[in-house]
Amino acid sequence: MVMAANVAYVGGHLQYGVNFCRGQGYQQAVWVPGVTFNGCLQREQSWSCGVSKFLRIHRCNFFQSPVSENWKSFKTVTTSAYLRDGSTKYFDFAVIGSGVAGLRYALEVAKHGTVAVITKAEPHESNTNYAQGGVSAVLCPSDSVESHMQDTIVAGAYLCDEETVKVVCTEGPDRIRELIAMGASFDHGEDGNLHLAREGGHSHHRIVHAADMTGREIERALLKAVVNDPNIVVFKHHFAVDLLTSQDGSDTVCHGVDALNTKSQETVRFISKVTLLASGGAGHIYPSTTNPPVATGDGMAMAHRAQAVISNMEFVQFHPTALADEGLPIKPKKTRENAFLITEAMRGDGGILYNLSMERFMPLYDKRAELAPRDVVARSIDDQLKKRNEKYVLLHISHKPREKILSHFPNIVTECLQYGLDITRQPIPVVPAAHYMCGGVRAGLQGETNVQGLYVAGEVACTGLHGANRLASNSLLEALVFARRAVQPSIDHMKGSSLDLTASNLWTRPVVPKSLGSDVMHKILRTTKEVRKELQSIMWKYVGIVRSTTRLQAAEQKIGELEAKWETYLFELGWQQTMVALEACEMRNLFCCAKLVVSSALARHESRGLHYTIDFPHLEESKRLPTVIFPSSHMMSTWSSRQLHQQPMY
Repeated sequence: MVMAANVAYVGGHLQYGVNFCRGQGYQQAVWVPGVTFNGCLQREQSWSCGVSKFLRIHRCNFFQSPVSENWKSFKTVTTSAYLRDGSTKYFDFAVIGSGVAGLRYALEVAKHGTVAVITKAEPHESNTNYAQGGVSAVLCPSDSVESHMQDTIVAGAYLCDEETVKVVCTEGPDRIRELIAMGASFDHGEDGNLHLAREGGHSHHRIVHAADMTGREIERALLKAVVNDPNIVVFKHHFAVDLLTSQDGSDTVCHGVDALNTKSQETVRFISKVTLLASGGAGHIYPSTTNPPVATGDGMAMAHRAQAVISNMEFVQFHPTALADEGLPIKPKKTRENAFLITEAMRGDGGILYNLSMERFMPLYDKRAELAPRDVVARSIDDQLKKRNEKYVLLHISHKPREKILSHFPNIVTECLQYGLDITRQPIPVVPAAHYMCGGVRAGLQGETNVQGLYVAGEVACTGLHGANRLASNSLLEALVFARRAVQPSIDHMKGSSLDLTASNLWTRPVVPKSLGSDVMHKILRTTKEVRKELQSIMWKYVGIVRSTTRLQAAEQKIGELEAKWETYLFELGWQQTMVALEACEMRNLFCCAKLVVSSALARHESRGLHYTIDFPHLEESKRLPTVIFPSSHMMSTWSSRQLHQQPMY
């Protein structure tokens, strides 16, 4: 077996192209000058069908070992049976991320093998836990799958893959019923049936929710089941650094992941037959985001470095209504790590937006007013703020009965009361904030990627469901559906693979930079924090809700210069390519994701969904195509572009 470094090329000369389906062929539409990509993606009925063929999964027999035949459920064997040493662990399945996608998948595959759930912070610290609104699904007789599909496609500006949309909308109700059977408790109406809310972009009431803390309730139910499963081990405070890959001819194969135990400051290598990437989004490439601090694009960056195909990264969803701390009667004593979300369901429940002159403005922008899709509402608020030179707008819900507000939005009521705001009587100051990545690692209908043995689910994935803009409450739904769809192919792949207990030595190990000393590390940490803020500022100023080619080009140049300056500083202080520290590794991932977003945005010469540019303000039917960033065999000098283990050890 020949092992080779797998380095994706990102930056000013990033390889990317736009591909689409016309009839039976997968045709090229737009290419960057000088880009070469050998081979043509074949496609039959739909994008997802083409992706499934392109991202086909082969059973892999790379790691053959008689030892693995005795490697059964870890609860029934001694520790040494699945640990070669303290720094290497062997599992059938490695799951990166502990949100709804990762946990739901883990519970299913655990019926067939051992599972490591690797999570960056505490298990509950995920985007799932912060999801307020709910899960959309057709559960009412007056609703239909066709209606849900249409709403999804309209919100997605007709860039959604229709087959994917059909699969998710059809299978969604069963996924909800499974959660209920597992103990998740959702709100019910007076008639005893599930209370179904309505949110922007939806034509029916179809949002299953647990007050305004739906994600927290789903996370609670799933974590309880995971804790009670003897085949699952949760490794909290383990930061995934890089995927372990090899080359089999033209195919890239994933064999696990390196991680950093951020508590003990030790590196841990996970060797696995199958890896699921469910690491969430990259909201923290922007200064204000509803995402928790862990959302630094780690999975997208790791996958890109490991040669995975990336798609639709220009479509960053800004939630229209995050709490504007500047408008609160009592200001928070310290800056929040993440913006507090004011759920879409509040507008769905009758909330009205006003500017500071108490003028209702949404009907001026869209006939659907406050119930327009998120991209429309966010741009409308952004326009009001810029025209009026104001910092926030006001969301009124106080015209609704007090009891209804208290029962539907208890979490928001409590949060606002801390700062002297009673939302049953006073308007809520709100402002858009980065919220959700509609793009990500390109996946087929079973969560498969072009990297063998690597599956994706949740926000880190680009399945084709969201198109150019995610419909409200479709994110948890997508995570549930694709986590479940990835199970059977993962099991098949696992059964066709074996683990070699000597495989851990095939890759150079990352090292903790203890040799640099505390003074140097303090300098690196301080500078990295400053660089992070500067990158976020560039992204907000030049790659925000409204864009232009000039500003995107400026962002590309500024990000490249900032990254080069930061890396030069690190290496002058003695940093080495294989060194790992949480803040530095997060920074390299933020740089990687920011460059992917900018490059993708520059490639789209139209305004569609979440990508609005003043240079191409209209929809162009000929450009109704997904943006695709293909892996490259070129080497790049930037640290963020390269896997840590350049040359595997033999």
